[in-house]
Amino acid sequence: MIKTQQLHYIFFVFILLITSCQHTTKNNFNKDSSDYFTNPILDLDAEPWVYFYDGYYYYTAGANDKIILRRTKDITDLKKTEAITVWRPNKEEYGYHLWGPQVCRIANKWYIYFAADDGNTDNHQIYVIENEEENPLDGTFTMKGRIITDEEENWAIYPHVFEHQNELYMTWSGWQTRRIEIETQCIYIAKMENPWTLSTNRVLISKPEYEWERQWINPDGSRTAYPIFVNEAPHSFYTKNKDKLLIYYAASGSWTPYFCSGLLSADSNSNLLDPKSWSKSKEPVFNLSEKNGVCSVGSPVFFPSPDGTEFFYLYRARNYNGINSTSESSPRIERVEWDVQGFPILNPPIAIGLQIKKPSGIN
Repeated sequence: MIKTQQLHYIFFVFILLITSCQHTTKNNFNKDSSDYFTNPILDLDAEPWVYFYDGYYYYTAGANDKIILRRTKDITDLKKTEAITVWRPNKEEYGYHLWGPQVCRIANKWYIYFAADDGNTDNHQIYVIENEEENPLDGTFTMKGRIITDEEENWAIYPHVFEHQNELYMTWSGWQTRRIEIETQCIYIAKMENPWTLSTNRVLISKPEYEWERQWINPDGSRTAYPIFVNEAPHSFYTKNKDKLLIYYAASGSWTPYFCSGLLSADSNSNLLDPKSWSKSKEPVFNLSEKNGVCSVGSPVFFPSPDGTEFFYLYRARNYNGINSTSESSPRIERVEWDVQGFPILNPPIAIGLQIKKPSGIN
């Protein structure tokens, strides 16, 4: 009997030790593993953008008086990657308020699109610089010029250039007419003759019409000097089987917790310059999460994992205390999931500090 009790005791201790070791190993793995990352990936950055090419991620963000680039094989580890200044303006007309830079590679050359002005933000226009080197951190970016978006030279910001069915397009945010008492930012699209010239007139495909697109007053009553209704920062992507072209855009004021993302979609074989080709979400597709303490979520930028088996999205967000945003914007990353129709599922933004598995193929 005593031996039996002793055996039971030894067996119990053995199981306890195994369970304890497993629990410790699991905790250490979750805490210390290099296979995971946490948001935000940088402490501070607005208007983040990423482009994947030949094994490297090229990251840029708004820097106001210059264009910066980061080059890395691990997009989740930007804090260890130096921000290199690759271009500074040399003329008054585009010397101020450099907003929303986007780097991409077209026909074996690098281009960075951005908006800038002469010191008066009402004079924002779109510009593009070019670099012929294989690595955009080498060589020199040179000004190709201003992209004229319409004959009346209306305000234009957040250019996004993409190729679709062997044609080059640009989308952007702009005014229908110059602001007088109310500012209304709309989404436009046009076809391009080359990376620095439009070949068609601009076509309006979205304007702020729903309440969730027209928020400009903070919960505490603080506001801009005049009403600003926002559709801006359009970014393109596809459904999983590429039967639809998607354009995600930001809506409402970025200075409010209500800053969110809407979605435009068109059949891939449709005429993208026909406004009737586009369908618009009636509700935001990516919005604040009171539960997770995240608000002011900007339109997502999609990118692949290094091995091409997964997609992720980069976005800007702020911390939230249930009333107002409590921090400046910071860049964050989450993994794309897909619904039964092949549309990306953008779950509520997750809380900061939560561990996320790194993109597949990152060493």
